[in-house]
Parts: sequence; structure tokens; C-alpha cells
Amino acid sequence: MSDPAVIEEARRWLRFAREDLCQAESLVAQEQAVYRHACWFAQQAAEKALKAGLVLLQRSFPRTHDLSRLLDLLPTDWSVRTAPVDLPALTEWAVESRYPGDWEEATQTDAESAVGTAQAVVAAVEQGMNLPDA
Repeated sequence: MSDPAVIEEARRWLRFAREDLCQAESLVAQEQAVYRHACWFAQQAAEKALKAGLVLLQRSFPRTHDLSRLLDLLPTDWSVRTAPVDLPALTEWAVESRYPGDWEEATQTDAESAVGTAQAVVAAVEQGMNLPDA
């Protein structure tokens, strides 16, 4: 893990995760929010955070939006593995928020829940990564 290039790439993934999380938080707070957009950004934040951890550990990961599948690739001692979050529900927003379909439109409650889950995932991954200060 001491390879500076690997650490820098993991930091980049984590920065993208934080930026997506910031967008999700901002959208939820808007009066005229499109809640499906907040849900999508929340899902993306969690996905990129999990992938940041995998990049840091130099573990290969599939091209997938399945957060549970990505989580299973992280070490069992990382706190994100035991965080009380509903990853399957958040995973659904990878598609349901982007395309019309036979599902209900995202609500404010959905968006707030998605953002809360993403916040927990990003924080837990950051803790597990334990990166030295830049």
C-alpha cells in the first residue's frame, strides 16, 4: 500500500465519491429537487467509495453497480462491512433513477435515505482506508 501512485489513484476515486455525495446532499436540500437525481448521485458516491478502497488494496473489481458485490471484495475487518446500511436499496438507484420503468418515482424520503446510506458508506470506507495526510 505504500506505492504513491496507488495511493494517489485511491484518493482520486475517493474525491469523486465525495463530490457525488456533495451533489446528492445539495439536491436533497433544494426546494424544487428532482429526487431521483439525488438518489443516483448517492448511489454513485457509495459505489466510488467502495471502489476507492479496492483500488487502494490493489484488488480487481468487476464493472458493476452492485454495491453488495463490491462490499464483499473488501476485507472483513473494515467497518463498512458491518455498517447498518441497506446497500441493495441504494444499488437500485443505479438504474431506476436514470430510466423510466415500472417503478415508483423517487420521493424526498427515498432521497434522504439514499443520501444517509451514502454518507455512512463513504465515512466507513474513509475510515477503513486510513490514508496518510496528503
